[in-house]
Amino acid sequence: MALARSLAVAVVGIEGRLVEVEADLGRGLPGFTLIGLPDAALHEARDRVRAAVVNSREHWPDQKITVGLFPATLPKSGSGFDLAMAAAILGAAGAVPSGALASRILIGELALDGRLRPVRGVLPAVLAAVEAGLERIVVPVANAAEASLVPDAVIEPMHDLAGVLALLRGRPTAVLLPAGAAQPVDPGEPADPGETMPDLADVAGQVRGRLAVEVAAAGGHHLFMLGPPGSGKSMLAERLPGLLPALDFRAALEVTAVHSVAGVLPVGRPLVTRPPFRNPHHSATPAALIGSGSPAIRPGLASQAHHGVLFLDESPEFGRSSLDALRQPLESGLIEVARARATTRFPARFLLVLAANPCPCSRARGPRDARCDCPSTVRRRYLARLSGPLLDRIDIQVQLNSPSRAELKADRGHASSSRTIAERVARARSAMEKRFAGTPWRRNSDVPGPAWRHRWPLLPEATRLADRAFDRGLLTARGLDRVFRVAWTIADLAEVERPGAAEVGLALDLRLPGWSA
Repeated sequence: MALARSLAVAVVGIEGRLVEVEADLGRGLPGFTLIGLPDAALHEARDRVRAAVVNSREHWPDQKITVGLFPATLPKSGSGFDLAMAAAILGAAGAVPSGALASRILIGELALDGRLRPVRGVLPAVLAAVEAGLERIVVPVANAAEASLVPDAVIEPMHDLAGVLALLRGRPTAVLLPAGAAQPVDPGEPADPGETMPDLADVAGQVRGRLAVEVAAAGGHHLFMLGPPGSGKSMLAERLPGLLPALDFRAALEVTAVHSVAGVLPVGRPLVTRPPFRNPHHSATPAALIGSGSPAIRPGLASQAHHGVLFLDESPEFGRSSLDALRQPLESGLIEVARARATTRFPARFLLVLAANPCPCSRARGPRDARCDCPSTVRRRYLARLSGPLLDRIDIQVQLNSPSRAELKADRGHASSSRTIAERVARARSAMEKRFAGTPWRRNSDVPGPAWRHRWPLLPEATRLADRAFDRGLLTARGLDRVFRVAWTIADLAEVERPGAAEVGLALDLRLPGWSA
């Protein structure tokens, strides 16, 4: 009997867990048994591995082969264990030295001819390997750039099984990579030097809308825009990511790990350095938003918008269950998808932007002969699809009107560009970081209400209007806290030390448009 072990990584959510792949060659009828909670794709690996070994001109042992994936209680999914299984079997047959197997992580899917195909989730797998003290990782060439994002990892990219076996036997062959394929990526370098972002100055005649977007970007506040078609709601939302600061290296790794597991990393540029933007169709299901899959659960659109923007246009057209599925991650910044065999967690700290028309016919602001004739009950029922608990978690709620011709002309040439507003946002974020130094928070929207009240209380004369709105039942306790958060952001943008009555009043107006004391 012969036994050999190799090492691989299972990705659960966006966390990697080390897996020992053991191969035992014993007496009995030739066969291949795979144990250790494998899924259907892993069961198919038996045929892939055998064909890849034979077509790589290696001897396939005609014995009873048992391959175990440990820990046995951890569900395994995907095809990324193929390479480790082939190496363990050949190690058990004495074709590969066991010492070389013990010092490396092997990741990759095998084609029938022995080529290594790319797999999802390489970045979290490499991070888990380095944390476990294993720095040498063999990956397919197509995953080399992504794997090289981890600074302390020694990446060994390979084209095929024959090259991997030569490496394990101490006779590595030269690997010719595409230009820059395995070069470490500079996190400070822009994602695309030639990329142009849409300019907020293009949204003419919407001074209030541009203000709401600027405040949302500075403080990370969720935003709801209500207005007729053509009022600029979609244009404002699409320009919001251009106002956000570039991701720091830690945040970029988190976002890249989510996109890697989801299989949506951009080709040729693995590190995501700009805040992502997701704009799903209104037919998106709760599973599409929060994540789904069996047995491997993939991150949904909300997680893919981590550290970025999730824009739901025509939000009342989304299913009620889809919208309410976002309530928990809006508070916690985390999505938990529970299944019978495991619970998977994904980060989801995104900026939610909702847009809606005033009624189903969308003619509320048309010419007199095309005025909306929807009954008031129809309008209420239409907007009631956005539940009160969901809207209560939205910091900024503005009503936009279609700009007149005079407003368009007056605003043309005077609106600030996205570059100018992004600079103001960056200065406001810097003020927040100084205020929250030594705390787990970085933006005003991250700070819970009790912390605001105890550590940064406002003067009674500054909160008088907001207190009056609360006493009249126009604000919940959560809504009152969110008004104060927005007021702090307005103060940071204005570069004043603490919000006064003017900042709280503007924040209240951005929460309750048209309200007067």
